[in-house]
Amino acid sequence: MRALIFGCVALLMSTSLVLAEDIMVGYYGNTLVAKTATGELHIHYLADHTFNASGTNAQGPVAFKGTWTLDDKSQLCRTYDSPPPTMHNPVCTPWSAHNVGDSWTMGANVSLSLVPGIQ
Repeated sequence: MRALIFGCVALLMSTSLVLAEDIMVGYYGNTLVAKTATGELHIHYLADHTFNASGTNAQGPVAFKGTWTLDDKSQLCRTYDSPPPTMHNPVCTPWSAHNVGDSWTMGANVSLSLVPGIQ
C-alpha cells in the first residue's frame, strides 16, 4: 500500500513538473492576435500540437493550419499544411510563455496580444 501511495505521489509530481515547463499553456483555449500595418491574424495553438489561424493581409482574407513543436532553443516551430511558395517548413521563431492580457512585439513591425477565448 505504501509503495502504491508513493508511486501515485511521484506520478503527480512528475505531471506537475511537465505542466510547469509547458511555455504554451497560456495559449491553449485563447487567441493570439498578431497585427501588422497590412493586416491582422487570429491564431489558436492547441495542446495537441496543432494550430489554426485566420485573418486578413494586403491580399485579402487568409486562413491556414498546421502543427507546432518547441525545439531545444525554446523556438516555436510551425509546419504549415499548405505553405505559400515562398515559405519553407518548418518556420521557427523565438518564443516565450505569456498570459491572457499580455501584449508584446516581435521584430519591428508585429504587435502581439494574447486575448481570452477563441476569437
